[in-house]
Parts: sequence; C-alpha cells; structure tokens
Amino acid sequence: MVQFEHYRCPLHRYTFSVKPVRKWVEKHCEGRVLNLFAGPTLLGVDEVRNDLDPEMAAHYHLDALKLLSNWSGEPFNTVLLDPPYAIRKSMELYKGNICSPFRQLKDEIPRCLSLGGIVITFGYHSIVMGAGRKFSLERIALFSHGGAIHDTIASIERFNL
Repeated sequence: MVQFEHYRCPLHRYTFSVKPVRKWVEKHCEGRVLNLFAGPTLLGVDEVRNDLDPEMAAHYHLDALKLLSNWSGEPFNTVLLDPPYAIRKSMELYKGNICSPFRQLKDEIPRCLSLGGIVITFGYHSIVMGAGRKFSLERIALFSHGGAIHDTIASIERFNL
C-alpha cells in the first residue's frame, strides 16, 4: 500500500533548502546516497554530490547522464532525482546548459542502484521509474506551496528484480 503525506511549505529554486523538504528527504534516504542535481544544500546523509554548476560544492561536476553512464563504483542505496522541472528552469539553473534527457537518466539509474535500493524523485509526477524498470511505488509526499504555484510531488520507488 502506498503511503501518502502532505506538507505546506514555501517554494524555492533549490528544493532541499526548504526545511520541511530537507527533513523529509533526510528521513527517507537509505545508506549511501547519490544526489544527481545537488544544488547548494548539504544533506545530513552519506551523500555523493553531483552538480553541473562548478560553483556548487560537489564531488562531481558532470552532466547527470554522463555520470550515470560512466559510473563504475559501488552501487548506491538511494538516488535523489531532483532535476529542473522544465527546460526553462534547466537553462536558468545551469547557465544556459540543458540537463540530460530525463528518460535516458531513468534508464541508467538501475545500473548504479543496489537491489532493493530506492529512487526519491521530485517533480510534477508521482510515478517516475515505473514497473517497466522493475520499481514499485512506496510513498508519495505532496509539498503544497499555496496560491497559483504548482505543488511539488515527491515519490519513493524501490528497485526490485
């Protein structure tokens, strides 16, 4: 059974800088975490950080797809997937660079994730990885920002073979 949670909180261009969001993420991350679009907020988890912007504190400053495609290290227990939600946002946040094609990112993630690991995704959709990639939905959190601002949907999907 999918668990559902609802939170009211402000919207910020850096998702994890919002305290209720950051606390929720830190609570649900498992083991070693790959944060593909890290931004400026350091999480209180065992985090390997990637951000295309070289000014961000990160272990890697690579396009997320390039990082996943070339990953040869230990698999992660959690992958955080919080890309810019639109091409316009991608261009703003990454100084004119468009982020990796989302479908290709999703296809590469299982290769870098341990069996039983989770993907935590933020965006406008509740099912992201999907059954076709051998994931099952466990939890949805809705972060409501009020007024005419779109809600942010967070989902946790578990990788099962």
